[in-house]
Amino acid sequence: MPLDTELIKGVLVSRTAAHYAHEWTFMWLASILSQFAGKRGLGKVLGSRTAVKIDRYNGRLPDILFVRADNTAIIHKDAIYGAPDVVVEIVSPNVHRSDLIALETDYSTIGVPEIVFIDPQRKHVRLLQRTEAGEYDETLLMTGRLEFRSVPGFHIEVEWIFTGDPPAAFDVTAQLIQQPAGD
Repeated sequence: MPLDTELIKGVLVSRTAAHYAHEWTFMWLASILSQFAGKRGLGKVLGSRTAVKIDRYNGRLPDILFVRADNTAIIHKDAIYGAPDVVVEIVSPNVHRSDLIALETDYSTIGVPEIVFIDPQRKHVRLLQRTEAGEYDETLLMTGRLEFRSVPGFHIEVEWIFTGDPPAAFDVTAQLIQQPAGD
């Protein structure tokens, strides 16, 4: 699959260039999550150039994805073949609701345990977490703590994502790493 394209219903669809808020959020969150997961040996964090195969005719490029250490067999040279443990999509201003529904459908179809939509324009985070019954619980966060079940000990304050002056990624990562592994 060429860079910056997704396979949607058998058709290659080009993705548009990202806005500043999107790229800043991507870099900040990916830095923290990657360093934390790496230091704790929890798994791999990959970015928006990593394809996730949905089925024969569909593939996605989530902004950020996390694969637990015990699940890394799904990571192949050309794509992820299986469900990442967390996918994060940062909503761009030009994205339509139908695009978000299609993303959610594709990720839930392959059983991604945690699906996250960060919307810088609306200043909220939509967190979908798969239950044991295979359904998804939805939480809409505008404030408070964002935590991933798949990444024990990782958490950030939602407000940090949307503020003009968030804490430095290095400082957040250092603080998280200093906490005992069970927190």
